Amino acid sequence: MFTGIIQAVGQIAGIERRSGDGRFHIKTGKLDLADVKLGDSIAVNGVCLTAVELPGDGFYADVSRETLSLTTLGDLKPQSRVNLEKALTLATRLGGHLVSGHVDGAGEVISRHDDARSERFTIEAPVSLARYIAHKGSITVDGTSLTVNGVEGNRFHLNIVPHTLQETIMDSYAPGSRVNLEVDLIARYLERLILGDKAAEAGKEVTEELLARAGFV
Repeated sequence: MFTGIIQAVGQIAGIERRSGDGRFHIKTGKLDLADVKLGDSIAVNGVCLTAVELPGDGFYADVSRETLSLTTLGDLKPQSRVNLEKALTLATRLGGHLVSGHVDGAGEVISRHDDARSERFTIEAPVSLARYIAHKGSITVDGTSLTVNGVEGNRFHLNIVPHTLQETIMDSYAPGSRVNLEVDLIARYLERLILGDKAAEAGKEVTEELLARAGFV
């Protein structure tokens, strides 16, 4: 588990392709690895990866074919900058929100513009994720815990303050940039709880009729 508070911006030092998957060498910059051991989890652009080698300047992680296809890690190249966060501990301040590191899908930056000293971003999410994104709710973009400032269909708006732009890779976003999205953990489980026994039936999802029968509308 993670908090969505980015601890450092790292860089892809190398990618070794291995029969469809890959081994990534990630230089971790200012991220303190003194307490990191082999097998520990580190989020890279919001994707939970396992450290399999610790050469001193960063770590190596194996990335499966599925992860490469379902996230933006497959787009990365040597020199690409990435957001980094070590897994939380019981002593960690939960400054963002609970983040699993299991990406739900890739979104696309539609626009960005100045808003005083902040920047306003519009991001388009996959249609299947739209129902989990709510005004003033939480969402994780490339591992960064953010507040949704507005929602229009499957597009949502973000207001990014200068500190976040400086401490993450968001300052490099431009229209067309692909980003990893993880929706609020509570929203995903709430949907399954509302389904009740229907959750065991394939193809079932929350509908207005189901909500009405359960007394929610």
